[in-house]
Amino acid sequence: MMSTELVARLREMTSAGIMDCRNALKESGNDVDKACQWLREKGIASAVKKAGRSAKQGLVQSYIHGSGTLGVLIEVNCETDFVAKTGDFQNLVKEVAMQVAAAAPNYVSREQVPAGILETEKKIYKAQLKEEGKPEKVYDKIIEGKIEKFYSQVCLYDQVYIRDASGKETIKDLVANAIAKTGENIVIKRFARFKLGEE
Repeated sequence: MMSTELVARLREMTSAGIMDCRNALKESGNDVDKACQWLREKGIASAVKKAGRSAKQGLVQSYIHGSGTLGVLIEVNCETDFVAKTGDFQNLVKEVAMQVAAAAPNYVSREQVPAGILETEKKIYKAQLKEEGKPEKVYDKIIEGKIEKFYSQVCLYDQVYIRDASGKETIKDLVANAIAKTGENIVIKRFARFKLGEE
């Protein structure tokens, strides 16, 4: 039997409604951390609730790797100057800059991928499936999976966080955790990656 204290605690942590909190606790055996994860997976938790709020403060951070052959410039926004000056936020920006240096994404989010690029990828995948002799009825499902993998390679938010040993936490998850911790909307605005000698 779940207590009203558990429901209240989960509401405070996630900004989710009472019934959503009750369902999450029921599904997770009254484990608050697992309930938080359940709410996030369902798109109910605080990161989603705060996504529409204006984020115009933040930091522009540079990261130079090794002997100066690779560099990143990144802008990450939050709602207030107060949060922008905290160690947690500054560490988040640094971690994201290091992610860009290591994993070389092309876009911040999947919404930024041009439609023409997606169409080209789909055509390539379709040709590959045809070459492999796969039945046409399975094309759509397989192509959908390949597009998801494509996003995880080229979109920063969809990439697996380089420090996550489990290989499950994405940059989107990392940002969502920071949103839950700070209570503010946080947005990766843009980045530029420079590699010496690269066109």
